Amino acid sequence: MRVVIAEDNALLREGLVLLLTSSGHDVVAVAGSGPEIMPALLEHRPDVAVLDVRMPPGFRDEGLRAALEARERIPGLPVLVLSQYVEESYASELLGGGTSGIGYLLKDRVGRVDEFLDALERVAGGGTALDPEVVTELLTRRKDSPLDSLTPREREVLGLMAEGHDNATIATTLVVTERAVHKHIGNVFLKLNLPPSDSGHRRVLAVLAYLAHAPQG
Repeated sequence: MRVVIAEDNALLREGLVLLLTSSGHDVVAVAGSGPEIMPALLEHRPDVAVLDVRMPPGFRDEGLRAALEARERIPGLPVLVLSQYVEESYASELLGGGTSGIGYLLKDRVGRVDEFLDALERVAGGGTALDPEVVTELLTRRKDSPLDSLTPREREVLGLMAEGHDNATIATTLVVTERAVHKHIGNVFLKLNLPPSDSGHRRVLAVLAYLAHAPQG
């Protein structure tokens, strides 16, 4: 994969470059500040962009702004956003622009190499990758919504779906059969008024879209 990295911390940036290149990927450009991001993305049009949320000069949300702009100017560009902390408003804004090819991970997750690379490849392939802590925030901060009607097990299944896992992985994680997972997913869609007949990854996207647009209390 061809990757553009935007990260102001030189140590982490070089670590990402080393990790990705040693895994067979091609880092075509790096950016160390907010204003450098869009020119790099427009010039190289990578297979996926890895962007830090907070970048110089303001250290506020420069990376997130660049991600949103990039998705508008390069439709379908897969973007994996990294953040130091769980910032639910950032995750919601990112998901609000569409959930295909979107990832939002905490920086701690980068240290778990296999998880990070799996998330990156999933995002590059048009899938989703949300940090488990981000999913927890999205689920627990939604009040007075159909999410309240889900059972604890259904919420677990929904959370794992939102992270981007398939039915087999969910079954293994929860130590249940795939048939049981399928039944729980059917119940989730029924309670969230989502089409139960829709199959595959589109179901995950539908759930993420619901979470992104659900009203907050």
